[in-house]
Amino acid sequence: MTASRPYDRPIDSLRIVTLETGVNRYAEGSCLVAFGHTRVLVTASVEERVPPFLRGRGQGWVTAEYGMLPRATHTRGRREASEGKQSGRTQEIQRLIGRSLRAVVDMAALGERQISLDCDVIQADGGTRTAAITGAWVALKQATDLLVREGMIPRSPLIDQVAAVSCGICKGVPVLDLEYEEDSNAEADANFVLTGNGDIVEIQATGEKRGFTRGEFEALFGLAEKGIGELFALQRAAASAP
Repeated sequence: MTASRPYDRPIDSLRIVTLETGVNRYAEGSCLVAFGHTRVLVTASVEERVPPFLRGRGQGWVTAEYGMLPRATHTRGRREASEGKQSGRTQEIQRLIGRSLRAVVDMAALGERQISLDCDVIQADGGTRTAAITGAWVALKQATDLLVREGMIPRSPLIDQVAAVSCGICKGVPVLDLEYEEDSNAEADANFVLTGNGDIVEIQATGEKRGFTRGEFEALFGLAEKGIGELFALQRAAASAP
């Protein structure tokens, strides 16, 4: 089966993905990630402290914050800071990003320090959380490489890669990497977070307009594995760029 997609993109094709590094001169790691028209700026900051519950335990921590700039979408939204609290969606996404990154970090090798990943959505066209996770790994890799180069840790605490992509069922057809037009009309959608070894970190799958079958889920999973495999190659290339 085929589906009519924006820009006639094949059902198993990612949008144009770019991972630009070194975009913040002050941060220990930075990446401007683009999935089509979705753009997220990720910065990694190394702090010589850990949360209170980890003090004295000889291990580090990786955490994330996520937010959307006011005009990241078609209409201006208010900054959450002006509301005095984060939305439930924001909290859920930044927890997902943090969990995804911690899944591939040896906290003992990091030592008693924290790396914070700030993920700011500049422009949203679907898949902001998956773009943030994919770009955050690159920024984290830069930060940990810097710690090794400066002799602050003897080896990299990164034990694997992690990346994420969205998939969905549109007009009865499983498709890879949904943009907003597809996501808002999908019959079902899912976000997949996988490691380089093929381990599952998280799957978020929802029937939006109907339930979906196990066969449809397996088709989505297969698309995700293909797309994330391509993202891993892009991450490696970005992380090795001078």
